[in-house]
Amino acid sequence: MRRYQRSFILLLALSALFISGCVTTVTGSAPRTVDKGKSLNSYIALGMAYLQRDDRDSSRRNFEKALDIDASSYQAHNGMGLLFQLTGEPDLAEKSFKRALREKSDFTQARVNYGVFLYSQERFGEALSTFELAAKDLSYDRRALALAYVGQAALKTGNKQRARSAFEHSVNVDNKLALPMLELALLQFDEEDYEPSKQNLDRHLEFAKASPKSLWLGIRIERIFGNKDKEASYALALKNLHPYSKEYLEYKKLPR
Repeated sequence: MRRYQRSFILLLALSALFISGCVTTVTGSAPRTVDKGKSLNSYIALGMAYLQRDDRDSSRRNFEKALDIDASSYQAHNGMGLLFQLTGEPDLAEKSFKRALREKSDFTQARVNYGVFLYSQERFGEALSTFELAAKDLSYDRRALALAYVGQAALKTGNKQRARSAFEHSVNVDNKLALPMLELALLQFDEEDYEPSKQNLDRHLEFAKASPKSLWLGIRIERIFGNKDKEASYALALKNLHPYSKEYLEYKKLPR
């Protein structure tokens, strides 16, 4: 996968190297016009690829080149929003996300990204409204994740009923998405609904690596059911994999 990504980035870099808007080049005696649209898409793709590699300077340069070609490019503004969020510039990030959505109001990926930004700023009510709107897009290919984000934002606003409904909806849309399974398991555990809590945790661990949160939940569930071997297995994994987590500190407080 890494070799493919390097090759892809190199190909885009080579194609972008000689492109700066709509220009005419000469091969022999035949002039050739380079399409501005292709240039724009190449710079945006490069910007996103560099962003995924955490090469922030290269990412910025390519998004800026894209905006030089088309100042109204909603994809480039979305990319800049992600970049500014990464560099700790929230005012610029919000401005970029809002500009992307002004340019294309049905750009659901930018709406989700904006929701994640709002959530990171602890503006949970605004994040919830933003995720709710994104989750209404039936054509969005990551709709189940948007629904899971609805649930997480709803929890932060204290609306557990809406959260549970959103997590259940998310699992129904994509029964292999691990995030809402864990969130459901946690809600059910808090409600002392232990059997479905265990079932959702087990399903979650089929699709996701063990995290401090999931291991700590597993310890508590197995202790309730009296399964000492399974409890010890979860505890050992928590100690070995996440010895400095707050969950491990909580486990150490349990009576032996």
